[in-house]
Amino acid sequence: MPTLAPGSSARVTRRGVGCSAQVVRGFTLIELMVVLAIVAISVALVALALRDPTQDRLERDATRLAALLEMARAEARATGLPVTWVPANTPRDNDSTAGDTAARFRFVGLSAKTALPSAWLDDRVSAQVVGGSSLRLGPEAILPPQRVILSLDANRIEVTSDGLQAFAVVAAAANP
Repeated sequence: MPTLAPGSSARVTRRGVGCSAQVVRGFTLIELMVVLAIVAISVALVALALRDPTQDRLERDATRLAALLEMARAEARATGLPVTWVPANTPRDNDSTAGDTAARFRFVGLSAKTALPSAWLDDRVSAQVVGGSSLRLGPEAILPPQRVILSLDANRIEVTSDGLQAFAVVAAAANP
């Protein structure tokens, strides 16, 4: 069967009234539709691959909180002092007296020389301790299971520990 492919033994021609023989060139409608379908699927995959920047900020704060909790937990065990983490969920004031020094959470019981951060990377993050108002970080080696749910806009994520293992970021919480 003759085709338009190079090397084909026959050439398809079209003759019109008063025209000489021409080679048919171009794309068929099916070929164009296949290409458009491939482009549409590629665009859809790229759109799905884009991440929500709010979720990224929340994950950064959650990872940072897990590291801070572990540092305070290690300090509590090393010094033998009871340490708790307390979130402050009151919104920041917009007046100049509050400034950027308003604490969003605090570590109670750490020595003065152990100064850990007390603010979120994103000021809109809020935290809720599940089953209480604070986390107990030590000095005991075995603690009860504890969870903190961080929220930023409509996004939520958990930082949790079973009491033996380190605090870790887990999948988003359904509803606190």
